[in-house]
Amino acid sequence: MELLVLPGDGIGPEIVAAAIRVLQTVNEKYDLSIDLDYDDVGFTSLEKHGTTLRDELLQRAKSYDGIILGPQSHMDYPPPAEGGINISASFRVKLDLYANIRPARARDFLERGAPGMDLVIVRELTEGFYADRNMYKGWAELMPTEDMAISLRKITRQACERIARRAFEVAEERRQKVTAVHKANCFHITCGLFLEEVRKVAAEYPHVMLEEQIVDATAALLVRDPTQFDVLVTTNLFGDILSDLASELSGSIGLAGALMAGDNLAAAQAQHGSAPDIAGQNVANPTSMILSVAMLVEWLGKRKSDDRLLNAGKEMVESVDRVLADPTLRTRDIGGSAHTDEFATHVASNIQKAQSREA
Repeated sequence: MELLVLPGDGIGPEIVAAAIRVLQTVNEKYDLSIDLDYDDVGFTSLEKHGTTLRDELLQRAKSYDGIILGPQSHMDYPPPAEGGINISASFRVKLDLYANIRPARARDFLERGAPGMDLVIVRELTEGFYADRNMYKGWAELMPTEDMAISLRKITRQACERIARRAFEVAEERRQKVTAVHKANCFHITCGLFLEEVRKVAAEYPHVMLEEQIVDATAALLVRDPTQFDVLVTTNLFGDILSDLASELSGSIGLAGALMAGDNLAAAQAQHGSAPDIAGQNVANPTSMILSVAMLVEWLGKRKSDDRLLNAGKEMVESVDRVLADPTLRTRDIGGSAHTDEFATHVASNIQKAQSREA
């Protein structure tokens, strides 16, 4: 297998290197035969090639088994006409990585977050209110006058059907409950279409419970008692906001892994941003990136029906938890003093120790 590694901006190179350190450990332990191919995106690519994302690289990405994508500082990029391409949006739309899988799980030993919280948000990625990705040609925002701005929302049956199907597949392996999050009391047509498709898919999974919840009520209920949720499925913008809320409720957005997945390709991407204010200081928490890579490894394991990959991904997650359980080994954002590379070394060493115990 060959993975494409794109370190990205800000803390991206540091946390990606940390995740690769852990990946290489399970690669050796389980004899996974994973090879890595590195390339540039973001500001490094802009300086070298005049664009943050080359068309050639985007097309070549389709040939890999998976992608590891570091954070990007796209808010600081120049306009698209000057080479400032939104990398995540391009990967999601042009590679059809339509499903964003974002688990949020509290860890009681951290003494922070909502006790007992364990849920997954399944977010659609290719349309919705995102003006840079929901039109075949042109931009989905416009200003008819200097005092008026309009943004268009696109919702399609195909996108709703397939994201609903991914959510029910996830729920089958968990507690068999799906919550469809919407705002159909205001967006009668668009959220109404979303709910129609969710209900159609739900009929194929009679053993999975379906509930429907308005998005603002969902936010309130997440704060009050997130343990009532299992799998939440929703459209792009709602999923973006709720998954960040859920991650903070679980302890920190820095502890939240994420996967962008299509039918034939997936990309590991940390849920948080590029944090340029601490870039290069070796203090960033790499947990989110490590867990995202673990999700990619497990995704590959399911796709290839390979228990080695499945076990390797699970061990990456378990080793992260064992390291986090020791307050002296945590990074400074969650009360410790470990540096980025030190944290990765601790996780890798934990995997190696487990191998010695098994032997």
